[in-house]
Amino acid sequence: MKSHGGWILGLLLAFLLGLALPTLIDGKLPDWERLAGWWDRIRSSGSASDLGRQLGRLQLWTCGMHPQVIQKESGSCPICHMDLVPVREATAEPEPSREERTVRHWQAPMDPTYTSDRPGKSPMGMDLVPVYEEPAGEESGIRVDPNFLQNFSIRSARVEKGRIPRLIRTIATLHYNPRTMVSVNTKFEGWIEAAHVNYLGQPVREGDLLFEIFSPQLLTSQQEYLAALQFLERLRGQAHPKAVERAQALVEAARQRLLFWDVTDSQINSLKTRGKVFRRLKVASPVSGVVVEKAAESLEGMKVSPGINLYRVADPSTVWAQVEIFQHELRHLRIGQGVRVRLDAFPGRRWQGTVVSLNPELDPRTRTLGAQVEIPNGDGRLHPEMVAEVELEIPGPASALKVPEEAVLHTGERSVVIVQNELDRFEPREVELGATGGGYQEIRKGLKAGERVVTSSQFLIDSESNLREAINKIAARAVGPGKEGRPVVPE
Repeated sequence: MKSHGGWILGLLLAFLLGLALPTLIDGKLPDWERLAGWWDRIRSSGSASDLGRQLGRLQLWTCGMHPQVIQKESGSCPICHMDLVPVREATAEPEPSREERTVRHWQAPMDPTYTSDRPGKSPMGMDLVPVYEEPAGEESGIRVDPNFLQNFSIRSARVEKGRIPRLIRTIATLHYNPRTMVSVNTKFEGWIEAAHVNYLGQPVREGDLLFEIFSPQLLTSQQEYLAALQFLERLRGQAHPKAVERAQALVEAARQRLLFWDVTDSQINSLKTRGKVFRRLKVASPVSGVVVEKAAESLEGMKVSPGINLYRVADPSTVWAQVEIFQHELRHLRIGQGVRVRLDAFPGRRWQGTVVSLNPELDPRTRTLGAQVEIPNGDGRLHPEMVAEVELEIPGPASALKVPEEAVLHTGERSVVIVQNELDRFEPREVELGATGGGYQEIRKGLKAGERVVTSSQFLIDSESNLREAINKIAARAVGPGKEGRPVVPE
């Protein structure tokens, strides 16, 4: 306070000198009695602070990194040696208000754990700075200098109520739809004498000719059918009706044998009309699609046994995506749920799919559950073995209390948000978290709708809160009347 009074006195002397200078230049002595009376009136009108108010305003300077450092002149910060920045135009009034506050203790600017109950020097030779008691009735929280908020771009957001969609992203591999895939084989032994579909990916339509096969078994069955027909014709009109019925039963049995061997009705009718067996049986495609598998590179001359898959035909109008879902997300997965599919090969385009099946058990290596997604592929752009990004959006509760995800500080066992009570006052508050999605975090306990939370650089405010709490506890335990300053190490 003495330094402040001397500074004001210096300004007063300069002012008086400015008043007396014109008189000295004119060669006349000033009216000292008049000046003395004017000085007495100033002294009797109030304290030194009133004089400072009449003299004008003071420019204060502070450090952007250490807001507690405030000086009346520009220069460097005694802590980090950064250039001080102007704070505000302030009158000399705040000085008496600071004197009215009670000094709790004094601490070293470079080592807040070094405290004392009186002014002095720190072990590093720096002046101790005062730490004041909080005024009675002041709200709880941390008061932060406005320059600090501006320098570190502290931003905040309002706590709102709304829906938090749960979004699951995963990678999938595309496959042909097994529901539309058909295997082509024979139920009799034979040899392929002509193959009309010879490469993978060849498109075929239902009824298109695939190959021609010679089979002694099939040849014998055709002959039996023709013989049964001839026997029936001879008995009609001449034999007993019961004998005709038995002949008709033989014809039907021979016809059914041909049908069981996948001879079509049209081929059987053609055999009946011709009255002569076919050496080769023409086998057609049962479905439309593309050939995705072949038994061999060249099928002509190949011996065929019952059950050997000669072709596999798949319908490419739909494909499947095989996705893997982690164990903790299974509660959100349902059959019939819609998904979005995106591929890097087609930027900006999205396909809509549906979850059609779930595997019965988890993969023991990855601890994931496989799910199959059916995707329409009308234009044929999707091909098997392509890698796609699949998004499953799960709607959350419509009235959830939510804040931006970046507003939450995760400190191990607890989660903390910084609540902005006023423009420059903040309060760390522990919260209970819920679901996360769409860039928002659900808050189940600890906040109310309408409050504001800090979304950037909040870890600095939280660190300041923890440091202040620790120092207060240390000071309350270690600093007392008559004790010298000493470093205090937390237990």
